[in-house]
Amino acid sequence: MARPTRPIGSATRGTTNPNRLRRMDRWIAATHAPALRRSADPVAVDLGYGAAPWTAVELLGRLRTVRADAEVVGIEIDPARVAAAKPYERDGLSFAHGGFEVPLPGGTGRRALLIRAANVLRQYDEGEVAAVWERLCGRLAPDGLLVEGTCDEIGRRHVWVALGPEGPRTLTFAARLGSLGTPSDLAERLPKALIHRNVPGEAVHAFLRDFDRAWAAFAPYGALSARQRWMRCADALRADWPVVDGPVRWRQGELTVRWDALAPGG
Repeated sequence: MARPTRPIGSATRGTTNPNRLRRMDRWIAATHAPALRRSADPVAVDLGYGAAPWTAVELLGRLRTVRADAEVVGIEIDPARVAAAKPYERDGLSFAHGGFEVPLPGGTGRRALLIRAANVLRQYDEGEVAAVWERLCGRLAPDGLLVEGTCDEIGRRHVWVALGPEGPRTLTFAARLGSLGTPSDLAERLPKALIHRNVPGEAVHAFLRDFDRAWAAFAPYGALSARQRWMRCADALRADWPVVDGPVRWRQGELTVRWDALAPGG
């Protein structure tokens, strides 16, 4: 099939900061490590990296702690941003003009082991999300992963969806715990598919309500550390919600829940 003559998608604001995506990258490097190690073509995409290439540079470094020959392709729909990033190219790191069609060097048959789309769909309409997810999942290798979500400007608070070729799998909440007032503070960073669903009657609203209640119940553990308080909350939530990770990830200020439990209308 011929590649579209114009990139698919719209230009976004392009704001970026060094280390903004460190929490997301840390989770990817840990949970996607088995696929990275066994892949015959460990190529990752930083889709919509923004006005500066810092996040693509950092992603390469973090993936190479798992796989020394990992490759990162930064893709931007704004050709001026691609041109500005070109001086940062080196072995394993390149930049290309494109959008949701995800052009990769080496031919149209090549598929990504990882696509990270951070703070991209937040600037789209909710009704556009499903079609974009489907298109991006169609560009994944059989054991590939799409990570799509949002974070604040300095990377203290993140929420992201992890999707495989078959569609969404999990939703992860991550935070710098020392700066967190209540878990529902993370609601403002919900991905586009959920940002308007934090209302009574929706599953994500019920989950954040229960998370806040647990946070209040385990307030005494805050005297030990915010981490201990978060870990107690995560453990308690397992009684009613399909939490899929455990203490190793909780200690990092993360909590991952099955997507189908929190999906719109779920």
